[in-house]
Amino acid sequence: MSWQETKKRYAAPKLKPKANKEKAKVAPTRIGELGEYKINIQLDQLPKTCKYLSDLLLVNNKSKSGYSQIDHIIFSPFAVFVIETKNYSGIIYGDRTRKQWSVNGKFPMLNPFIQNYGHIEAIRSSLNSVENSNFVSMISFTKRCKFKVNSELREIQSNDLIVYDIELTEFITRKLNVLKLQKKTAVFSEGEILNMYNKLQKENIKDSNIRKNHIEIVKAENNGKKSINNLTNTSAKCVTCGKSVSQKVESFCLSNKERFNGNVYCYEHQKKH
Repeated sequence: MSWQETKKRYAAPKLKPKANKEKAKVAPTRIGELGEYKINIQLDQLPKTCKYLSDLLLVNNKSKSGYSQIDHIIFSPFAVFVIETKNYSGIIYGDRTRKQWSVNGKFPMLNPFIQNYGHIEAIRSSLNSVENSNFVSMISFTKRCKFKVNSELREIQSNDLIVYDIELTEFITRKLNVLKLQKKTAVFSEGEILNMYNKLQKENIKDSNIRKNHIEIVKAENNGKKSINNLTNTSAKCVTCGKSVSQKVESFCLSNKERFNGNVYCYEHQKKH
């Protein structure tokens, strides 16, 4: 056997390069989309007596952007569920009565129930016949979180509930069963549920520019990197008196085309329409 043949025969076998086992990172926006999709699948499994809407943008004159963006609303015979979803990772520290909560004790976040209360107020301004006691406020987190919050926020008797996304429909079903026992008869008829659903669906603002501006203002407020005033200033003026109005007022008028015929009015002259 030649030297070349011997070398070839006993040479160490070539090893295949190891596959890179590191998982590809998923962008935060994509994670949020997946979370919303996962919740929508759950909501599709609710009883036929329930109807739901997702990703609504409603006028809210009390907010800095002039709007409230609501993740999910569920209309049921016994309550209206308003759901705010969060995509944080870590330990959530919070008290129902405190304005500020935190993630891992380091990163501050607004008490999500305060945020959701603003959403409920925006809904009530449209559905003024619905009493506050008939709303259930739910905050949904992923299983990447652990809760260090008031124990009553996990108790089904409460109208303020903090849940994991995978148990959302379970808590809604349990809550409905409790309400059935408490109230005996339905609070909302099938017709009333349909009317609420149609009304909010009609009032949902789909204009991409308004939605984009709302998101920018919310981000600026959360990050503190931009001046809110820079985002809310506008060159628009009231067509009646010529007074300059904010972006918030301009967006409100333009989103209510039937009322203002596409014109912009200051607060004072809005009252005349």
